[in-house]
Amino acid sequence: MYFVDVLELRPVLPDLFAFPPNRATLGGTAYLILGTQGNLLVDCPAWSPERAAALADRGGVAWLLLTHRDAMAQVAAFQKALGCQVLVQEQEAYLLPGVDCQTFGSAWTELPQMTALWTPGYSPGSSCFYWGESGGVLFTGRHLLPDTQGTLRPLHHRKTFHWGRQVQSVVRLQEHFAAAPLAWMCPGANSGFLRGRYALDRAAERLADLDPQRLMGQGVGV
Repeated sequence: MYFVDVLELRPVLPDLFAFPPNRATLGGTAYLILGTQGNLLVDCPAWSPERAAALADRGGVAWLLLTHRDAMAQVAAFQKALGCQVLVQEQEAYLLPGVDCQTFGSAWTELPQMTALWTPGYSPGSSCFYWGESGGVLFTGRHLLPDTQGTLRPLHHRKTFHWGRQVQSVVRLQEHFAAAPLAWMCPGANSGFLRGRYALDRAAERLADLDPQRLMGQGVGV
């Protein structure tokens, strides 16, 4: 199919697909959600006019949801081609001059089955998106990433904006999902470490198992 060939989609869950890593977003993984009220992109796949045309043929894109600043490449081109609304945490919006953005502060719940959660640390406006289908799916951006063993956790890099805030964001997610269903987590990068998977199961258990005190002791590069 033209749609599949051009988009190079990998099936993840019902109505959820992953794009190949995008060099323009430092190897980031973007996702396509098919919805009855409009399709959604989580972060930017690699841009091409053919890919934009294939997305338009499949129903277009109603919203482009951005998890962090390193996932922003080619946002303007996608918005111009598809007329999609762009959602980004308010502290990252200045990085998108000329793009018509809707911003949010600590949370955003204006789309059915979709919630934006501000999780600062990797960057000032780093965020996760929670989709209420398939038992609950959390798109973690670069807030939680797989390590070389395929374990999803916050990774302390030299590029990390504020490690202490990132660990605090883990705690807030643990508190939030103590009472909310969460079956899957989809990272926004390092997807190669998942060995062909794009979603990790037992998401609530994996999140609850993260030890904030132990994380705080991790040095840069761990």
